Amino acid sequence: MSISTAAAAASTAKERSQLAGAAQDFEAIFLRQMLSAARDSAIRSDLFGSNGSDTFRQMRDEAFADIASQQGVLGLAAMIEAQVASADPQTPGSKE
Repeated sequence: MSISTAAAAASTAKERSQLAGAAQDFEAIFLRQMLSAARDSAIRSDLFGSNGSDTFRQMRDEAFADIASQQGVLGLAAMIEAQVASADPQTPGSKE
């Protein structure tokens, strides 16, 4: 393997890693939006409600979304990564 081939492979691996990270971030954002919409549509009682508990709920939902996207619970990040990688002709394994 020549130096230029090794450098290209390292560059491609770095780009694929960035793509995976971006796809995972997108999945986390998507999950946050889903949880927020579900909370907004739920009937809730203001008996024990406060700004503090609303903030805590939001932080808990964000943490859950981050963990779920890291674990690949929905599999959305993997599908996005595969789709974008297949559309990029410079990515190994792409269709073009």
